[in-house]
Amino acid sequence: MEISSQKVWFVTGASKGLGLDLVKQLLEQGYKVAATSRNVEELKNAVGIVSDNFLPLSVQLNQEESIAKAIQETVKHFGKIEVIVNNAGYGLVGALEELSDAEARQNFDVNVFGSLNVIREALPYLRQQKSGHIFNIASIGGFIGAFPGFGIYCATKFAVHGFSESLATEVKPFGIKVTVVSPGYFRTNFLNDTSLSVPKNQITDYQNVRDVQNIHENDYNGNQNGDPIKAAKVMIEVAENPSAPLHLFLGADAYHLAELKMEAVKQDLEAFRTLATSTGFDN
Repeated sequence: MEISSQKVWFVTGASKGLGLDLVKQLLEQGYKVAATSRNVEELKNAVGIVSDNFLPLSVQLNQEESIAKAIQETVKHFGKIEVIVNNAGYGLVGALEELSDAEARQNFDVNVFGSLNVIREALPYLRQQKSGHIFNIASIGGFIGAFPGFGIYCATKFAVHGFSESLATEVKPFGIKVTVVSPGYFRTNFLNDTSLSVPKNQITDYQNVRDVQNIHENDYNGNQNGDPIKAAKVMIEVAENPSAPLHLFLGADAYHLAELKMEAVKQDLEAFRTLATSTGFDN
C-alpha cells in the first residue's frame, strides 16, 4: 500500500496493546505519529524508536488541560493533525451488584469521557482544515453484551458506539470521517492484571462471573487468535480508504458475534411485531 500523504496520527494509550502495535506500524510505514501515555518514559521504551516522526507525550485523559496541551504540541511539531485514535481504556470484570459506584464511574471516565475529551480538543483543528478521521476503539463487547461480569465494561463500549454514530453525522459536513472499531479477542495484554480490573468487594454467589473471569485470565490470555499487528495494518489501510466504514469489526470472532446479535434482535423483532407495534392511537 502506498501512503497517499504524510498524515499525522494522534494515538492515545500507546504504551501497550493495540495502540503500541499501531504506533510501531505507522512509524515503520513513514507516518508522523504523536502518541500518548500516562508515563512518557514507559512509552518511549515500549516504542523503542527515536525519530522526528515520533512525538511521545504524557497525557492524563481526565484532565482537559493536559489533552489540549498535547494536541497543541502535536500541531506545533508536525504542522497539523489528521487522524485521531482514541485507544486508551481498560477492562473491568465484575457483576453489576459487586461493582461500586466509584469503580463503575472510573471505567466510564477513562473509556468514555477520556475519548470525548480528546474529540472535543481535536475537532477545532479538524473543522478548520475541513478534513480528518477519528477512530474510536470500542469492542465487540460494545455491540453484544452477553458476557457475565462485563456489564459495566460493555456499557462503556456501547456508549462509544452510540456517540460515534452521532458524531459521524455531526462532522460529516466538515469532511471529517468517523470509524468505531470493534475488535474481538487479540493477543495483547488486555487480559493481564495491569489492564483488567476486578471488584474490591466480590460476592461469593456470583460463581458464573468468577468462572468467566477465570477463563479470561487463565485460558484466553495469551491464546487469543487475533494478531494485533495485523489489526493495526487493517486500521491504517482503512484510514487510507476514501470510503472508510463507520463500523469496523476486527477479527473473525467479532464478525461471528456481531452476526449472532443481529440475528437474535431480528428474531425478537419478529416474535413480538404484532403486539409491539399495536401501540399507536386508533384512527
